Amino acid sequence: MSDKEIPYIEKELSWLSFNQRVLQEAADATVPVVERVRFLGIFSSNLDEFFRVRVADVKRRLIIGAQSGEDAAARHLLGKIQSKVLQLQEQFDEIYIDVIKGLAKQNIFLISEYQLDEEQGKWLKRYFREKILRYIAPIIIRDTIDLATVLKDDLTYLVTEMVGAKEHRYAAIEVPTKDALRFVDLPKIKGSKRKNLIMLDNIIRYCADDIYRPFFEYDYCQSYSMKMTCDAEYGITDDIDLSLVEQMSEGLKQRLTAAPVRFVYDREMPQDMVDMLKHQLGITGLDSIVPGGRYHNFRDFIDFPNVGRKHLEYAKISAQNSPEFDAASSTFEAISRKDILLYYPYYKFKYLTEFLRQAAFDPKVEEIKISVYRLAKKSRVVKSLIDAAENGKKITVYLELAARFDEVANIEWAKVLTDANIKVDFGIPSLKCHAKIVLIRRREDGELVNYAHVGTGNFNESTAKAYTDFSLFTRNSLIADEVAAVFDFMAYSYKPRDFKHLIVSPNDARKKIYAMIDTEIAAANAGKKARISIKINNIDDRDIIQKLYQASAAGVRIRMIVRGICSLVPGVSGVSENISVLSLVGRYLEHPRFFIFHNGGDRQVFLSSADLMTRNLDRRVEVGCPILDADIKAEVVNIFDMQWSDTTKARIIDQEQSNRYKPRGNKRKLDAQEALHEFFKNRNKEIKSGVGAET
Repeated sequence: MSDKEIPYIEKELSWLSFNQRVLQEAADATVPVVERVRFLGIFSSNLDEFFRVRVADVKRRLIIGAQSGEDAAARHLLGKIQSKVLQLQEQFDEIYIDVIKGLAKQNIFLISEYQLDEEQGKWLKRYFREKILRYIAPIIIRDTIDLATVLKDDLTYLVTEMVGAKEHRYAAIEVPTKDALRFVDLPKIKGSKRKNLIMLDNIIRYCADDIYRPFFEYDYCQSYSMKMTCDAEYGITDDIDLSLVEQMSEGLKQRLTAAPVRFVYDREMPQDMVDMLKHQLGITGLDSIVPGGRYHNFRDFIDFPNVGRKHLEYAKISAQNSPEFDAASSTFEAISRKDILLYYPYYKFKYLTEFLRQAAFDPKVEEIKISVYRLAKKSRVVKSLIDAAENGKKITVYLELAARFDEVANIEWAKVLTDANIKVDFGIPSLKCHAKIVLIRRREDGELVNYAHVGTGNFNESTAKAYTDFSLFTRNSLIADEVAAVFDFMAYSYKPRDFKHLIVSPNDARKKIYAMIDTEIAAANAGKKARISIKINNIDDRDIIQKLYQASAAGVRIRMIVRGICSLVPGVSGVSENISVLSLVGRYLEHPRFFIFHNGGDRQVFLSSADLMTRNLDRRVEVGCPILDADIKAEVVNIFDMQWSDTTKARIIDQEQSNRYKPRGNKRKLDAQEALHEFFKNRNKEIKSGVGAET
């Protein structure tokens, strides 16, 4: 079977299937109603990014292909995408109505400007003048203005038509969600239990005359919402006189004038207004034109306020302290005793920042190296690195400037770190650095000892509360010395490297993954037990998929938990009938990547920063790390088994991309995310009592 003939789902369509799973959470009546609103926001935010990146890429392929007469595949795919998006939009609108009804049952009402009584109207007029009007600056639409370059990407605009006897005008107002609250809690009506919220969009609609009447004559005006989404890719100049930071800055400016790929508008908008906007914005038949509801930028619903009782959102669950770290006088003492694995957000992220904080002033620490992809807005990681530099430590930060949508932030961090006399390296020009590694060199008994961190997620205190990820801390020289070699590879990529334990992209990741799959194939062919368990965010690499198909055909049993894109098609007779795939979507975003190979009974377990995507294997610096500690290895295997046993949030990935929930049968209800909280709580109790956790 050739590479092109293997069963394969286009990654764009598989991603839409993932976002449909997010929408399922919003539809799930067992999810607290305020959280359902927030899942609508997550779905919308995801879809915005999808258009800015993936749909824009397909559109570029179509345009390029059209010039060579090879655009049929891209055109067919774009048609499928547009059809699926419209289907999801219809589901979204239905779920939104159901969620609004759910809020109403809790005496929370999201009202429009037409539902205001006289007193609320007076209050709202005052509120508008005092809190909102200062941020309003209408754009008067006329032929002399290039609207496509004036309107900002992915923001909601209210387009107003002012209708008069002699003429009518069009104007557009940016809904200023960065400066004003998107949801305003109206004063309570005396004697009523109702809690009324009104959206910023509706406040502006209600006060439209206050904006326009002083300057224009008209009989009446009407406002409708719209937004456009633009291509998020950008060109980087090859001008050798520009530094990388300057090139990135120039590329970001290009993004501001990128071509639109989606136009979303209120389906109640008059057709002549729709046609005017399409003409002014340069919307073509290649772009997604989506008639939607009255409101856009539902991503703001991620921060929907809970003005009701606590049970309307997820109950707060406290992250665990690490008994291994807490039992030691310093992080270095704890790591010297044994390798330590933390699983966020089940454990507190503070131990990673504490590791760096202590290194900043520990007189034995001489050097710190770290690779950074995304950081929190207020980063304690950066604070500790600056403190370390001020204490005379040698600090090197490998900072990825091209982390999509964090480019501006990372350029600013580069300036902050450089101003603190920290060496900032932007890595290998042709490769993104996505590895999650730290190296701390400490002089002990006259010798330099390497302490290392290898993780699956970013050094971001904020996302660590919502993303599940692993952090491995070790001073085992088999791992730590090779982490040092990875940093050396990033500094001197022309030097050959031989990693005996780590899996490093693009150095040897393919070769090592293929070899471990081949070991399982050989075992299956010999009639022995052969098993592979994989947890990742995405898989789209055709060669890896074909290798897994080969393993399945040989009789290797393969279980996969894939959160997002899954281009692999499980359950195809003679091809992938031994492959089963689940996806977990719940209160936390499942983010870790790890691999378990049976290996003849001597299981190999690896944590990794890399998904099984072509970009991660060939175009990024990624690090996979073997788990050498037997207890931690057993714990990771147990975590996978618990998640595989989920009967609440697990969906089956199948050929039809139906997103069916995994049937529970006679099994008890199990939400793996909740169960893992209990598991780690009990594990810690057993460690403190000296018994040791059962795995």
